[in-house]
Amino acid sequence: MIRVRVQPEPIAIAEETGALSAGRSDVGAVVSFVGHVRADDGLQSLTLEHYPAMTARALAAIAAAAEARWPLLGGVVIHRHGRMFPGEAIVLVAISSAHRAAAFAAAEFLMDWLKTRAPFWKVEERGDGRHWVAAKQSDDMAAERWHAGS
Repeated sequence: MIRVRVQPEPIAIAEETGALSAGRSDVGAVVSFVGHVRADDGLQSLTLEHYPAMTARALAAIAAAAEARWPLLGGVVIHRHGRMFPGEAIVLVAISSAHRAAAFAAAEFLMDWLKTRAPFWKVEERGDGRHWVAAKQSDDMAAERWHAGS
């Protein structure tokens, strides 16, 4: 029900979100989140690396966990990899449901778990060189509220 994809190309956001309700009369809400690369502290580029099979399994498991928790009608999770620049979209999470509460909660859950469970390695490029990005405690705390052990 929730499609997942990892790709180097830009995300066709309007096309992807529009497909979730096209031709359907049971969809009451489509919630979408688009994450962008920020130019914080002089960031010049961000490169995401991953192992495709490992990432595909992890994203599928995260999507399945969302589907088990809320009555969803559809969804899409698209994460980019490769080199990206400030202002570019890096991730799309879009969820459709009969009611907005489930769509909002599922989208937020998916983002929290993507930040902490999706196996991507990030390298930032700044004026002083390239630096690996460490996991953030604030992301772990956000994901914990969903009872991460379940």
